[in-house]
Amino acid sequence: MAVLSRRVRPDDWKPVGVDALEANALKVVRSADNRSVIAGPGAGKTELLAQRAAYLLQTGTAPPPGRILAISFKRDAATNLAARVRQRCHRIHAGRFDSMTFDAFAKGLIDRFGQALPELWRPTPDYEIMFPNDRDYRDFLQQQLGAPPTSVGIYADIQAITVKAFERRHLVGLPLPLEGWPNPTPCQWAADRYWQTSLRSGKTSGLSFPMIGRLVELLLRVNPMARDALRLTYSHLFMDEFQDTTQIQYDLVRTIFLGTDTVITAVGDNKQQIMRWAMAMDDPFTAFDADFAAKRTPLYNNYRSSPELVRIQHVLAQALDARAVAPVSKTVGTIAGDSCAIWDFSTPEVEADRLAAFVAAEMKTQKLGPRDFVLLVRQKAVDYAAVLEPAFAAAGIPLRNEAGTVGTVMLQELLAEEASELVVAILHLAMTKRAGRYWTDCQEALAALRGVAPDEEAAQTKLARELDAYVIKLSAAHPNPPKTKAIAQSIVDDILAFIGRERLIAVHPAYGQGSWLEKVLDAVAVHLLVSSADGIDWSSALDAYEGIHAIPLMTIHKSKGLEYHSVIFVGLDDGAWWSFSNDQVEATAGFFVAFTRAKQRVVFTYCARRGSRTKIATLYELLSKAGVQSVRVA
Repeated sequence: MAVLSRRVRPDDWKPVGVDALEANALKVVRSADNRSVIAGPGAGKTELLAQRAAYLLQTGTAPPPGRILAISFKRDAATNLAARVRQRCHRIHAGRFDSMTFDAFAKGLIDRFGQALPELWRPTPDYEIMFPNDRDYRDFLQQQLGAPPTSVGIYADIQAITVKAFERRHLVGLPLPLEGWPNPTPCQWAADRYWQTSLRSGKTSGLSFPMIGRLVELLLRVNPMARDALRLTYSHLFMDEFQDTTQIQYDLVRTIFLGTDTVITAVGDNKQQIMRWAMAMDDPFTAFDADFAAKRTPLYNNYRSSPELVRIQHVLAQALDARAVAPVSKTVGTIAGDSCAIWDFSTPEVEADRLAAFVAAEMKTQKLGPRDFVLLVRQKAVDYAAVLEPAFAAAGIPLRNEAGTVGTVMLQELLAEEASELVVAILHLAMTKRAGRYWTDCQEALAALRGVAPDEEAAQTKLARELDAYVIKLSAAHPNPPKTKAIAQSIVDDILAFIGRERLIAVHPAYGQGSWLEKVLDAVAVHLLVSSADGIDWSSALDAYEGIHAIPLMTIHKSKGLEYHSVIFVGLDDGAWWSFSNDQVEATAGFFVAFTRAKQRVVFTYCARRGSRTKIATLYELLSKAGVQSVRVA
């Protein structure tokens, strides 16, 4: 329960909502200096940052009107941290905590101040977000660009630029020069042509998020007033999942906060770095420690996994970092038999049947629900789902491919979208019984959208009356879940009209660019209709929307930050890990991430029909070293 809004003396402050924190975590919570926190799986990284926010806000160490900024790599991490702070703090305190992704932070700044950029680098105000891939860069370099001026080089110089290096090293590899490149190399000339084409070739500019990051860094470098406004606003900065920070993001943080009084806490795990393909720095912790004189502080406890799983995890961790210290499990093992095994199957069909039977039996004997399990794959989840889904359905357990798409939006991303979450919360409040917790969520979300402060009692009361009246009207208009797309769309449109489209865009700027909001709202309507197909009432339809009673299937990358009683990793073979030899460190880190999602059990499956296991022999050797046995399943 959140504490009152009165100030607490620092010496009297105690962790909120938990029995205790490990000694090093408590030191970080109370620290007044910059810290880099190496926190392994299950160490409670989100809880650490939430407790630090509670300490700073409740003791006045972060005095009003100053705010705390938390920036994360993934949107769900930012959302989870904000929710945890709201649980730990009075709403007046939580109102001074801003949690967002790096991309959202940068985009918000370019939207507010972008027209102050020098003309050479200034995008149109209504710029579009673009997501270029290797094919787009290859087409630009080989088809669109042509030969450079003779003073720069020859056509062969352009053709020699590799697609992989173009974005990472040349386009956004370094801070942008204020007046462009005076004597460009062929690579710089190509980068400049891409920039100017993106900024000027159409009616509206087209920018990727890495490009936005570079523009914002330049903006704040040449506009001290905007930079100083941020420094004055934020007394403390949290950086979550810091191992995934890109050079672009790090340079932006340096430009804003280096040499200031803002206290920075960077938290992450160098053994879980699986985003180097997305331009993550090789070792951001070392750079941060050097630049910001940060004190390295490790956390040792693991609150997620059983002692046996933690023992195996440490063998994997040492393959990634020979200096890794053995963590201490703070939970107990609850299953009989092996906590980890490799199951060999003759065919994918036999594999699917046996896995479904195993999950059904475990649910019964361990009293578990479908969401206590996860099926992880490395890639191409739809191919695995085609075989697994019928087997699980036959066992009476719905399986949901959360890596699949609804319209043009990935399902797992849709469920984390603010628009989707708010629509579902309002529907729960209007259509289901015992929906009290949704009332608080809706009230707080609407207050944020309408700019109503927590201590504005009259305005809060008026908002509550509006919410009550609206949900009564909504439930009367739609007593049953939708049976057509048109009805589903009308429900979503009605809720959006009550929320206020412009208010939603103002608070969540990503919805103001291009057609993203329309794509999300269309996906919400489609998914609501699909979820209502077998539901006789709203409660079951909304449960289906959120996947309450379905076992999730997802990729390793999408499992990051999540946890499950049992993890079943399908496909430990060369076919799934075809690129293992290209970057063994990152691939092993991905393997480590998959393993560490589990609280009690990990099962790896192998089927010779999908591929051999020679290329990934290293992974099998690690498991063998940890004492994990391979079992042939008939």
